[in-house]
Amino acid sequence: MNLTIAEENYIKSIYKLQDGTNSVSTNSIAYELDTKPASVTDMAKKLKEKSLIEYEKYQGITLTHEGKKIALQIVRRHRLWECFLVDKLGFSWEEVHEIAEDLEHVRSEKLTNRLSEFLGNPSTDPHGDPIPDANGKINKPRSSVSLDKATAKRLEIAGVSDQSTSLLEFLNAKGIRLGTHIEVIERYDFDNSVEIKIKNQPALTLSEQVSKTIQVRPI
Repeated sequence: MNLTIAEENYIKSIYKLQDGTNSVSTNSIAYELDTKPASVTDMAKKLKEKSLIEYEKYQGITLTHEGKKIALQIVRRHRLWECFLVDKLGFSWEEVHEIAEDLEHVRSEKLTNRLSEFLGNPSTDPHGDPIPDANGKINKPRSSVSLDKATAKRLEIAGVSDQSTSLLEFLNAKGIRLGTHIEVIERYDFDNSVEIKIKNQPALTLSEQVSKTIQVRPI
């Protein structure tokens, strides 16, 4: 199906916001895409005509089977390009999202599959998010919890729930990346901050706000 870049962006945003079978409001999509609810309504009518969404006024929006299939293809391309940019071109994880936003619209299935093979068919992107396979299947990643709730002392960074540039730049400056091993030194009840240690680096303290965004698993 021949879709515009704008249509693909809407489909991906609906997929991101839908969270399983829940419908998504036009206001939520408008906020996500920084546009007006009226513009979302206009696009929803177009996507409904193409049988990519189910939409009734005041009842929210959900992706159809075909809409979800396309969304997973876009997500797959985006996350594979992020892997390529980090693993092969040396970009840091806070730099790749905006570039991948453009590259995800290159729709060649042959290119996407060869890119995946070239990268060794990765299952997660540089931020820890799962990458759908060529059939749209997402393998369930190993379980993880946010750092503020972790009980083990020795942990591995498994991902980040907030992928804003400012947070990723902060974590990168502190030597915290996907796969980094950390040791919890102390937890402070006063402000719920967490003191951690990374090998060969001085101990550092992370605020509750930051620790809530970091996903970890026991080593």
